[in-house]
Amino acid sequence: MPREYRTIEEVAGPLMLVQQVEGVKYDELGEIELPNGEIRRCKVLEVNGQNALVQLFESSLGINAEHSKVRFLGKGLELALSPDILGRVFDGMGQPKDGGPAIIPTRMLDINGKPMNPAARDYPNEFIQTGISAIDGLNTLVRGQKLPIFSASGLPHAQLAAQIARQAKVRSGSGNFAVVFAAMGITFEEADYFINDFRRTGAIDRAVLFMNLASDPAIERISTPRMALTAAEYLAFELDMHVLVIMTDITYYAEALREVSAARKEVPGRRGYPGYLYTDLATIYERAGRQQGKAGSITLVPILTMPDDDKTHPIPDLTGYITEGQIILSRDLYKKGIQPPIDVLPSLSRLKDKGIGEGKTRADHANTMNQLFAAYSRGKDAKELAVILGEDALSEVDRIYARFADAFEREYVSQGFEGDRAILDTLTIGWKLLSMLPKSELKRIKESFIEQYYGKD
Repeated sequence: MPREYRTIEEVAGPLMLVQQVEGVKYDELGEIELPNGEIRRCKVLEVNGQNALVQLFESSLGINAEHSKVRFLGKGLELALSPDILGRVFDGMGQPKDGGPAIIPTRMLDINGKPMNPAARDYPNEFIQTGISAIDGLNTLVRGQKLPIFSASGLPHAQLAAQIARQAKVRSGSGNFAVVFAAMGITFEEADYFINDFRRTGAIDRAVLFMNLASDPAIERISTPRMALTAAEYLAFELDMHVLVIMTDITYYAEALREVSAARKEVPGRRGYPGYLYTDLATIYERAGRQQGKAGSITLVPILTMPDDDKTHPIPDLTGYITEGQIILSRDLYKKGIQPPIDVLPSLSRLKDKGIGEGKTRADHANTMNQLFAAYSRGKDAKELAVILGEDALSEVDRIYARFADAFEREYVSQGFEGDRAILDTLTIGWKLLSMLPKSELKRIKESFIEQYYGKD
């Protein structure tokens, strides 16, 4: 039987203090019953003797401390799971939001999950094709990887997220591929865009969506990514599916953490965020990966908007430490009309070498990738020099590189948000651009590949 108390001492923002409790545990789920019979949910944040500090999932408005009562349910927050979750839309607390019936669960799982034994992890080494050249060709996503997208206010990360969710596939042809999409703190218009895009393209059939709107309680944002990852773990490790988890926006999640931390009067860390932000983000990101002996996997693409376009801000900074690289969107490219505006030079996928090559993409992939990076970098340097000294001061080779940089952005990076390129198409475009350069400049490519692909249509 749930234990019931009428000993609410204080309500402060998203927190509530309950006194004279017995046997209450950290992270235990509770229900607050208001005098009018309304039920609101909460969870235990801290237990100190007979005092329990609980965090409200809904608004504290209307809670009368004297006449309301609290029940502790003896369990943590759980998500109802079955194969029927595919094709459904839920709110940030795991309740159906699409007008469909409630899920009849085959499993009920705690949303905090179980830590993955590091010794049981399998190394990510299988290519995932997103259909986006700047990712597939140069910063390859590998099954089981954590690869965040660093964006900024006003940049089209929502369109990029929808494009990846719509187009991503394991190239080996495995049909059991699913997408779990978690949105935190987004506007109604953005949520409507995502849901309509998934339905328009049919991607909804293999997707599970968790939507936390800006108008929803900020506290709900803390549970949303854990709901999504619990669904992903069920699909990956119990139904043997390859699951791509896309989360947007991690910045709003961190701000919800900061709000709770401030209400608890904790000593703030960098820029007011709690000192445990790194640990908290790690409990989310490290749930992705592959497990030995399991056919399924979780690949994670978290999206965050960098406040003030600042890569040293605590959220992107700590995310970079935990994950295996980053895809960075550029405001300058966006102003030029490049879509998606992926800045390939500071972007990095630390596992890209493990997912490309013979039998995975094509034997020449690594060579062409390195040459494209080098040529684009030199082309950008040449263009900057031309701004200072004038184009007449450039050598003939530097002028070729400057033209290469423009063509690279226009033809390779920019493909629109509906373009879905197979990896062989991406490699073909790369060779077409490299054929602008004299053969003598292709110093990072084997001679046999140059003979096979250089100058060929």
